[in-house]
Amino acid sequence: MEKESYITIPHQITDKSFQIIQEEIEKIDPDYRFENQLQEAVIKRAIHTTADFDYLRNLKFTHNVLEKIKGVLMNRGVIYTDTTMALSGINKRRLDKLGVSYHCLIRDPRVIEMAKEKGITRSMAAVEVAANDSRQKIFIIGNAPTALCKIIEMVNENQLETAAVIGVPVGFVEAAESKQALYESNIPAIAALGRKGGSNLAAALINAVMYNMDIEKLGDEYGRHTKQ
Repeated sequence: MEKESYITIPHQITDKSFQIIQEEIEKIDPDYRFENQLQEAVIKRAIHTTADFDYLRNLKFTHNVLEKIKGVLMNRGVIYTDTTMALSGINKRRLDKLGVSYHCLIRDPRVIEMAKEKGITRSMAAVEVAANDSRQKIFIIGNAPTALCKIIEMVNENQLETAAVIGVPVGFVEAAESKQALYESNIPAIAALGRKGGSNLAAALINAVMYNMDIEKLGDEYGRHTKQ
């Protein structure tokens, strides 16, 4: 392609992408309606990250989860991810500015030792270690269904308190089942039903909330495009 024939300015590329996403949504389902502007921004960010319009239907929001996530972000809570990949994709400068802590415990010596002693996955052990943190917590799970199952189990047994869970593990073994269980639980959650998901999606979802926390106050915001 000739340089003059394609967009080279980063924000223009992004704006064009979200415009195309809105146009595609109107083709797929002209009657589709988002519940609110923040949900719209989050779903569109998921589509932008994956180029997968299935998330219009597969991405579920339960128990006022977006407000719960905002509450943790605005009150200096803590984020735990199941993978370093998910953590690496989250905007740390935004978290630092908000005073939000963030951790992936998968390589923590306490987690490694517990996993060996109990014969469980490190992801499950990481949840147990994180449960000792008394701060408001968000768990972000993009790869490990066992972590998601452990979270649900510990919450049900009153051994863990979590403000919200982003549960989008990808795969074929227990991925769909764990997300369905999260969706049906009493935990405020964003769940990507089915096999699709991943660490990149998990990071994109929390970033989308951070980028758009004031969207209702500001009106149409980044990621939101409507026809005039």
